Amino acid sequence: MSSSGTAAVPCDLVTVPARQGFEAVDILRRAAVRAVGPVLHDGTCDTLGFLVPPGTADAWNLPGSACTQTFGQGMRVPAEPPVRGTRWLLPPGEVDEVTDPELLRRALGEAARLIEAADSRY
Repeated sequence: MSSSGTAAVPCDLVTVPARQGFEAVDILRRAAVRAVGPVLHDGTCDTLGFLVPPGTADAWNLPGSACTQTFGQGMRVPAEPPVRGTRWLLPPGEVDEVTDPELLRRALGEAARLIEAADSRY
């Protein structure tokens, strides 16, 4: 544990458009199993970043999202947001260590379908 009480867990970062990310967070938080880890929100409200296990980028291929590869090193979950101009939407220590990439993939797909359905009504 770090001095802030947050475990130093290696991770990669999946970034998605904010609207889809917020929907996915809601979906993951409503799941029967705690499924969402720390989530970053950028200052311009354009994207959300989900911390996922290291190595996720090797197999991540989801249109409309990106996964930052850390070449097996993984960044450590810090107490303060690791990217300038971001803040924690869901801070470390209040949620699971990292988000399960398969559950995230499903939640992002469901979020995209919900957004498409909502947008097609108008």
